[in-house]
Amino acid sequence: MAPHPFRTLTVEETRIARDVILSLHRDVVVDFREIYLQEPEKELMKQYLALEHAVQPGQSPASKQPPRLAKCQYDVIGPDRIPAYHEAVVDVQTKRRVKYEIIGKEHQASLTLWEFQTLLQACKESEEFQKAVAEFKLPEGFELVVEPWPYGGLDYETENRRYFQGLCFAQDTRNGNADSNFYAYPLPLIPILDAHLKKVIRIDRLATGGKGDSLTGKTHSERVLDHCQSAEYVPELLPGGTRKDMKPINILQPDGPSFRVTDESLVEWQKWRFRVSFNPREGAVLHDVHYDGRSILYRLSMSEMTVPYADPRPPFHRKQAFDFGDGGAGNCANNLSLGCDCLGVIKYFDAVVVESDGEPRVHPNVICLHEQDNGIGWKHTNWRTGRAVVTRLRELVVQFIITLANYEYVFAYKLDTAGGIMLEVRATGIVSVVNIDPGKTSEYGNVVSGGVLAQNHQHIFAARIDPAIDGHNNTVFYEESHTAPWDEKTNPKGNFYEIRKTFVDKSAGLDAAPEHNRVFKIMNSTKINPHSGNPVAYKFMPPPTQKLLAQPASIQAQRALFTQHHVWVTKYKENELYAAGRYTLQSQKEVGGVADMAKRNDSVKDEDIVLWNVFGLTHNPRVEDWPVMPVDIFQVHFKPSDFFSANPAIDVPSTKNNSSILVGKECCSEKL
Repeated sequence: MAPHPFRTLTVEETRIARDVILSLHRDVVVDFREIYLQEPEKELMKQYLALEHAVQPGQSPASKQPPRLAKCQYDVIGPDRIPAYHEAVVDVQTKRRVKYEIIGKEHQASLTLWEFQTLLQACKESEEFQKAVAEFKLPEGFELVVEPWPYGGLDYETENRRYFQGLCFAQDTRNGNADSNFYAYPLPLIPILDAHLKKVIRIDRLATGGKGDSLTGKTHSERVLDHCQSAEYVPELLPGGTRKDMKPINILQPDGPSFRVTDESLVEWQKWRFRVSFNPREGAVLHDVHYDGRSILYRLSMSEMTVPYADPRPPFHRKQAFDFGDGGAGNCANNLSLGCDCLGVIKYFDAVVVESDGEPRVHPNVICLHEQDNGIGWKHTNWRTGRAVVTRLRELVVQFIITLANYEYVFAYKLDTAGGIMLEVRATGIVSVVNIDPGKTSEYGNVVSGGVLAQNHQHIFAARIDPAIDGHNNTVFYEESHTAPWDEKTNPKGNFYEIRKTFVDKSAGLDAAPEHNRVFKIMNSTKINPHSGNPVAYKFMPPPTQKLLAQPASIQAQRALFTQHHVWVTKYKENELYAAGRYTLQSQKEVGGVADMAKRNDSVKDEDIVLWNVFGLTHNPRVEDWPVMPVDIFQVHFKPSDFFSANPAIDVPSTKNNSSILVGKECCSEKL
């Protein structure tokens, strides 16, 4: 039986796609970038899923099985040795290429990890770079560390070639620990790689001044690290070790989990039913989300994230990563560890990645699935009898974690027993830092340790929500609560407030308005709640976080137009998955992103629509963010609104937890 159309490609399917591509390019070198599932066209999937939900257990809607497709992204290197970027779609069942596109030179393909290795090798071979490093008198026992980064947005006067840059640090090797924190010792130079020439073509030398100093002045001494300080985070290097008074908290599920996973993609839990997949750009994706047999979402994913830095000194005006588009969140996914990243009874999902020759390998444990308790779900005490009924809010968590050089991001989709879906993002890791002269402070960041300036920056995320509220034709409106005017008939005492509804008829960008309690609702106008008389819907309140702060005409802002609004509503169009467009690496302007989608002025009333929620963090670092920052947490809640006929969690058991125990009297007396 063929794999489910939403299931991640297997190793065997990936290898078939690779072989098809190689057979079509026999006389040239082919360097593969990605091979992953090309999801079927939505119209085909609607037919397939309708049959799938209608059939009895054990049956299969094979008659409507869409083709099993692989998206192949690769470079073709001809006699001139300059790679030409290609994209193709391969039908892995018929072993035929069904779509083919040569991407123009105005766009850069997403980076690969082996290109970063090219940068490191070029730095070793560059005499100019080695001489630049030798200008610094590093303390004995310190060794150079080059951390590869995307080049950022190209200046308008720069030739459009493929570049990478390296941020430089020094690591104290005297402790013999390979995990010693090199970020505590930043060096003020950046090598620039021409990826086609595989050579370091320029070295940017950085200003290290503070308030009142020139944007370009070189004020550091040759002993640039003498005022820097050790800042370790691995337990064995902490000066005082770790705390000794923390006792274990164990998550016990003696009867096993309440969820069930079949076909390595279908998850069933507490009336929820959905598919999970993984791809190299977005990471974990939820598909075909149902609750108690009713459709809620067709697809849910993290679409993009941009991190622009606010230091105006060159070359930091270019310092802006697109962590999904530039290199792919899925490519940077952690291999999660039992008992560390997720607790309890865990189900892990694997991914498949390819090397430059197209050979696939399993990328294990990139998603963890587990249940967790989130406190009281609902409670009421009858004051007359004294009886309290209390239930817990249990969540099913689909989580993946990515490491992007210095930063970590934890992404989780949490489905709960009350029919709610929460999208949660946690930011942690090590802030990006540069060297600053002794005794100085800066307007461009905060000095978090001796010689270490943590630059001000933003993290702006975009989630893509493809709703299917009791069907695929939906409408969005926002609901606001306003003070009503005094009126002798309608508001004689002035306590009434009115609810105003505004329908979104055309594709558009919209914003949060917490002063009016602006709530967005996604409704199905053809399905009416029998009690309220309102259409069934799901609602969410977008976090009113700050939008991108760079000047609107700046390259930073122009290549991240999706950050202009908190919410975008667009009409569904095949393969429009990325908020900032398909190509972000070295971009100067967002092309094909949500701003372009909204410009079409499509009708979005009672249509197949997509919502995009943009939110984030303006991160002006604290000393407490050093050497590793405590998590910053962002949550977006999607809740039923007149979707059900009553509280959907009313039937959750109010069972007493017999594992809970009372602290003993002897424990308390010892403290006294």
